[in-house]
Amino acid sequence: MPDLLIELFSEEIPARMQTRAAEDLKKLVTDGLVEAGLTYAGAAALSTPRRLTLAVEGLLAQSPDTREERKGPKVGAPDKAIEGFLRGAGVTRDQLEERDTPKGPVYFATIEKQGRPAADIIAEVLENAIRNFPWPKSMRWGTGSLRWVRPLHSILCILSDEAGASVVPMEVDGIKAGDTTEGHRFMAPGRFAVTGFADYEAKLKAAKVILSPTERADHIWAEAQNAAFAQGLEIVEDKGLLAEVAGLVEWPVVLMGDIAEDFIHLPPEVLQTSMREHQKFFSVKNPKFDRIEKFITVANRETSDHGATILAGNQKVLFARLADAKFFWENDIRVAEAGGQPWLDSLTDVTFHNKLGSQAERIDRIAAMARALAPSVGADADLAEKAARWAKADLSSEMVYEFPELQGLMGKYYAAPAGYSPEVAHAALAHYSPLGPSDDVPSAPVSVAAALADKLDTLTGFWAIDEKPTGSKDPFALRRAALGVIRLVLDNGLRVELDKLFDAQLLRHEIALNENGDVRMALLRDLDNEIADHGVFGAAIRTILDHFDGDLSAHMKEIRDNLPDVSRDLLSFFHDRLKVYLKDKGIRHDVIDACLAMPGNDDLTLLVKRAEALAGFLSTDDGENLLQGVKRASNILAQAEEKDGVEYSYGADVKFAEDDSEKALFAALDASEAAITPAMQAEDFAAAMTAMAALRAPIDAFFEAVQINADNQVLRRNRLNLLSRIRTTCGGVADLSRIEG
Repeated sequence: MPDLLIELFSEEIPARMQTRAAEDLKKLVTDGLVEAGLTYAGAAALSTPRRLTLAVEGLLAQSPDTREERKGPKVGAPDKAIEGFLRGAGVTRDQLEERDTPKGPVYFATIEKQGRPAADIIAEVLENAIRNFPWPKSMRWGTGSLRWVRPLHSILCILSDEAGASVVPMEVDGIKAGDTTEGHRFMAPGRFAVTGFADYEAKLKAAKVILSPTERADHIWAEAQNAAFAQGLEIVEDKGLLAEVAGLVEWPVVLMGDIAEDFIHLPPEVLQTSMREHQKFFSVKNPKFDRIEKFITVANRETSDHGATILAGNQKVLFARLADAKFFWENDIRVAEAGGQPWLDSLTDVTFHNKLGSQAERIDRIAAMARALAPSVGADADLAEKAARWAKADLSSEMVYEFPELQGLMGKYYAAPAGYSPEVAHAALAHYSPLGPSDDVPSAPVSVAAALADKLDTLTGFWAIDEKPTGSKDPFALRRAALGVIRLVLDNGLRVELDKLFDAQLLRHEIALNENGDVRMALLRDLDNEIADHGVFGAAIRTILDHFDGDLSAHMKEIRDNLPDVSRDLLSFFHDRLKVYLKDKGIRHDVIDACLAMPGNDDLTLLVKRAEALAGFLSTDDGENLLQGVKRASNILAQAEEKDGVEYSYGADVKFAEDDSEKALFAALDASEAAITPAMQAEDFAAAMTAMAALRAPIDAFFEAVQINADNQVLRRNRLNLLSRIRTTCGGVADLSRIEG
């Protein structure tokens, strides 16, 4: 079986596109080969800045012969229908065969196709792949019609086996396939022929080209670590930058340079960001002082002066870049030392969303929410409000304008010069967290208050204007924000009632959206005062709505009526995100549903505590068997209630019990209820589950010995009411009817 080697050689391909392009080439070609009947043993795609390479092993020498029978129109059908079938099947009329079917005589065509040589198929498949390649951006050059990411110079396409290698004859837009390629642009110019993948890879390396992106990245990282270690320094790990730099060079040469003393005092994150974004440099830090002192750059060639000229040029450009960063830093420090008020004032002119107002208005809402949340998270209310107001201040700073990814971090650095406490400084950085499932969760109370307020304002705001996620679309990252709230609550063990938080913030949004300036300010001020006085969101909201009940605008009446529906919808969204979060932790969705059906389902900590206990209980034999017993009791009860048209929910009396198992079940239910009730009040779900487990044996024995639908109607009613006690007792822990199985 021959092997196939393809190389598409061009001008430099952007680093961010290379990996995806190599995989696209592999998919387009291999899918086309298989569709044409050519199977293979394996395929690998590789890339460098100037080439996409595909190696296919164990390819069939030709596609197999095929024979296909195709059913056509009925005999006597209109000529146009028959002619269309003939064209589609590629046969003539005299090749049709009439066959009797249950629906009458029908034409059948037998289509026989002879196998084709692999080279013919490859030529067609590769041309189609090249002409229809899914580049994010492409260009046309010269007089041809072909579009490619950069001008395509040559196509290498050969089939090789024991007998040798042969070129696949093909041509795309005047570029004929051949068996030659080029090495490094500067160190090994000129073309050379190859006979297969092993020969190709070896000759490229001899021509100063490392074909594998992984090998280039490993080489860069090893050389950079060695250079830093030799001077007692460390490389700041940056996997994204490493992958990008590996896509910029074919023959990586690692060089280490100095950062001028003028810039050493800049925050390390500023140095690192400036060098990474503008120069693609790695940062080298001194572990003794935790500061960036040198940089690593990766050249694409070896030079006679061992990179001295390249390094000098890079240092000159870096000096200019860092001079800009120093200028931004010093200007920002002056503003911060004056209190930072110009930054906060300028946010009045920065739109957060055209329906949700400016960043300054948003900060007012977040600050009010953070202050109200403070007691629930153990934070000082004044500090929580200050943190929420300062957290967004750096959005107006020059440094964040230049490097948006530093927002929050610069707020932390600028907080101390502005006179804020360390708690406020940390909150500026931490209030964006967690951004993803692996991101650290803030634990400092002030940071937690600011982070929760920020995310809750975002969610309630977009719910208020009905801009919710749909399907896979989530342009405002609301799913991520909800997951952030979930992790903040659960990781910190917070006890907050989400529906009341939603109501309070939704009310702020709705007032801002619908009321004129003077009325809006009065309403918002009274709402914040009520929350502060009551300390409970729900009571505060009811108070303010009652207070204005006699003089509410039409908008406020609409808000009052619609608020519960919007709040419930948002809570449902949270429950869906919680299911996804807990599923990754091994808790089944039906277990979560059983707990969601219980009161207090807006208290996520309580909800998860109940779900974990229930999941553990159901994993035991007692739990599984008791579940079946409870379901059996519920089914019998439901059938009887439907038949009799009454509800059996009261009146089970031990004096009507005849069988010992029946009496034992009464006693077991009394004991379990006595244990479950205080356990549930104490939120000791494990103890409640243990008490419920004690019902397993009495329920099993009861069903084994007793006939529920006895002829004696008094006994029957008593036993049905006893089943109701089973359902009620166990249902007080979780809605077991929602458990599958």
